[in-house]
Amino acid sequence: MSSTLERHAVAVGELLVGEGPAVVIDGRVSLRERHGRADAYEMLRDRAARSAPLLVEPLSAADLPAIAALAGAVVVGSSWTRDIPLVRAAAGLGLPVVVERRAAGTLEEWLGLADYCAAEGGGQVILCEGPSLDLGLMRAARVASGRPVLADISRNVGLSAAAVAAGADGLLLPAPSQRAGNPASSSGNRADASTRPGGAGSAGYRNGGTDSAGVLAREFAAAGGDGLPEVMTDPGAIPEAEEAALRVAEEAVTVVGALLRPEEPATLPECRDAIDRVDAALATLLERRAALAGTVQRIKPVGGFAGRDLDRERALVRRMASRAPSLGEPRLAPIMNAVIEAGLHLAEERARR
Repeated sequence: MSSTLERHAVAVGELLVGEGPAVVIDGRVSLRERHGRADAYEMLRDRAARSAPLLVEPLSAADLPAIAALAGAVVVGSSWTRDIPLVRAAAGLGLPVVVERRAAGTLEEWLGLADYCAAEGGGQVILCEGPSLDLGLMRAARVASGRPVLADISRNVGLSAAAVAAGADGLLLPAPSQRAGNPASSSGNRADASTRPGGAGSAGYRNGGTDSAGVLAREFAAAGGDGLPEVMTDPGAIPEAEEAALRVAEEAVTVVGALLRPEEPATLPECRDAIDRVDAALATLLERRAALAGTVQRIKPVGGFAGRDLDRERALVRRMASRAPSLGEPRLAPIMNAVIEAGLHLAEERARR
């Protein structure tokens, strides 16, 4: 097994995987699914116009020139990790290598194969767990190897938040024309992908997404993200299903990542991006708090402003100060007073409707 290494990042195109915020990559392509029936160059050119960067799994060594020309990384697929000649050839392309764990593979086998690929290539290796996710094993691999880890959430987008919480450096989805059996023409609404990590700037993010996609994303998450909601089973709704799945993944890297992943931004844009992620998480929590405050008002004997418990509020601020010592009680008190009053005003407005 690999010894514990210093954490490092691997560049895939302009994305940095393994350091700072988690990323979403919707560019996983398997040339094995075409069974040699389509030209690799043509297929990858089509995908490259829709996703950036591409992470491509070859069918055979014949696909490697096209992958070298058009992909951001080569994938050593879980179904052929024991095909050592193809593994060696793929690792020798000079691209970052994404090493998937085969379904029955042990941690030792997985990390051993990653070390082999690093020795054959340039050392730039990313581990990938899934799509049958073992989050405990993924976390153990990340700790033991020091290598970045992606979680393939294509079979269960509902595990996005859990994967980020378990330490995934990125979430992986199929490229648009492959997702849910989607024909290549179904993703024409995709804008050029940004390579900024996390949330609205993540790889694969589409500007101008429809409101219905946001609704579908919430339904998708509420259903656990396992399979497609019934409203998406119509082939005509597949583009919205793709958007919904991507939104669920982006919410996870933004909100969960802001809470759990340490960041050390070095530039003004990086600082602002990090602040945006924290603000998104803060807004999500404030919305949830406002909803709970409304429930409390309906249950309390005396609701509204008249029912405020100042002793409880002071105790709340003290508890929060233990989590935010740099702010302390004097700075937190007016903040929480404003939050509480906003929730009470909202509850009163809803009660009058």
